[in-house]
Amino acid sequence: MKNIRNFCIIAHIDHGKSTLADRLLERTKTISERDMQAQVLDDMDLEREKGITIKSHAIQMNYTLGSEQYVFNLIDTPGHVDFSYEVSRALAACEGALLLVDATQGIQAQTISNLYLALENDLEIIPVINKIDMDGAMIPEVKDQILELIGCKEEDILLASGKTGMGIEEILEAIVKRIPAPKGDPEEPLQALIFDSVFNSFRGIIAYFRVYNGVVKKGDKIKFVNTGEEYFADEVGILRLGLEPRNEVRTGDVGYIITGIKNAKEVKVGDTITLVSNPGVTAIRGFEEVKPMVFAGIFPVETDAFEELRDCMDKLQLNDASLTYELETSQALGFGFRCGFLGMLHMEIIQERLEREFNQTVITTVPNVSFIAHTTRNERLIVNNPSEMPDPSRLERIEEPFIRAQIITKPEYIGNIMTLCLGKRGILINQSYLTTTRVELIFEMPLTEIVFDFYDKLKSQTRGYASFDYSPIGYRDSDIVKMDILLNAEKVDALSALIHRGRAQDFGRKLCEKLKELLPRQQFLIAIQAAIGAKVVARENISAMRKDVTAKCYGGDISRKRKLLEKQKEGKKRMRQIGNVEIPQEAFLAVLKLDD
Repeated sequence: MKNIRNFCIIAHIDHGKSTLADRLLERTKTISERDMQAQVLDDMDLEREKGITIKSHAIQMNYTLGSEQYVFNLIDTPGHVDFSYEVSRALAACEGALLLVDATQGIQAQTISNLYLALENDLEIIPVINKIDMDGAMIPEVKDQILELIGCKEEDILLASGKTGMGIEEILEAIVKRIPAPKGDPEEPLQALIFDSVFNSFRGIIAYFRVYNGVVKKGDKIKFVNTGEEYFADEVGILRLGLEPRNEVRTGDVGYIITGIKNAKEVKVGDTITLVSNPGVTAIRGFEEVKPMVFAGIFPVETDAFEELRDCMDKLQLNDASLTYELETSQALGFGFRCGFLGMLHMEIIQERLEREFNQTVITTVPNVSFIAHTTRNERLIVNNPSEMPDPSRLERIEEPFIRAQIITKPEYIGNIMTLCLGKRGILINQSYLTTTRVELIFEMPLTEIVFDFYDKLKSQTRGYASFDYSPIGYRDSDIVKMDILLNAEKVDALSALIHRGRAQDFGRKLCEKLKELLPRQQFLIAIQAAIGAKVVARENISAMRKDVTAKCYGGDISRKRKLLEKQKEGKKRMRQIGNVEIPQEAFLAVLKLDD
């Protein structure tokens, strides 16, 4: 056990985690040259296309230093704030972390938040400056930033390049010398923590775990502590590029277990595995409960595909524990799910994965956040979507979630960021210079203002030189109203939104204009209205397509033509009363892209 090292790589987006992992795998000869490709651990199509890591990936390597053989369990983690739950789960299975900082970018917001996560888990931190071979590398400045942030010695900071392979040997030696070996007792009853799981259509559910005490062997009868279910360990093994079966997985190791479970509800990430014959007394403290930030409805396009969608959501939740969902019904869209996501990118990825991995075409409703409504009867209701909003006559006050936003940028963009954040109802709390070229701004802002397009706007206002991170700070009173969209006086509940009164009129006008462009014209007039209660705040008309009913009249009296036109007018009136307006999928998506 003294020769095992469990560690992960943490950093901001695009600081080179996956590329560094490639070099470590190459140097330890874990992967043959034939199998080698760039970002080899990013095995999802989506990850390769977008150039980001979405899932944490665990892999075992063997390394020889002197005459000693060492076993490294590496977990490569995502960098985007929407996948920080993946990072927290990876950290729970490790004793140390490589903190990567890009030599051309310096310390950014996600570097700091991931560092704090690692320190909360008492991990040994090895700071590494990556991309030192690049022309714009500012090694002395970045060293100063790291010294100020971590308070380590200058000689503790390693220099490396994931692209060329410089400094890889020093990193491997530092892992051996600085990261502690796992603690635990192989003689104790089995205690293993599940930190991830995947669904395999042939084998059932494969759970990834880290053993804290004891040994798990093939054929053992095991028990999941939280669910209380018992199974046989059909196969146990370690994680290489694929799954490698072994007869046993011992204390301190990271491995996988296959028990033939088919039902996704039976495996919970954060659960503890123990033996039925010699059970462990306590469950390992799992991860903190995930707090969804953004809510949206996901509905099947075909209503009879609901059961299939439910199975797909179960399987997807296995692989992405930060996804939460519950049943929801909509008048317009039928049965579906109310889903909680960690952010807009997370929502986009889930939608993409449903379409690619499970061939599910879905409609996603307008994203929003959770509000707390206090009624005149002293009831406290959680409002996740506009249809749950109580009647205004019963409503005493409503609270909305606020976040503490941390933005790190260059001094020349402070003005742009202030304008953006104050326009989004933000309050400036603090402004401090980390170095002469780095300034940190702290704002308190409503989460509602963040969920749509804030991050994209921040990037464009600062030419990509700002990094953004946020954490929830609780609920505050606010003037939130429900805005309905009416088509020919019929409410479309999928397009309703909860919005601050000050922005409702502007939002309603933009939405009506967008819908006017997207809705197909009919034989009758369509009125698109945005209303708060009974008050209409915006309106657009889609004029009727006119069929030329007088074309067959050659000459003759004008009264013949007038008679035909009057008949058409009556028909259009009747058609408008009974006619249905089909809403295309683009109309639902248009709401998300109002400012484009």
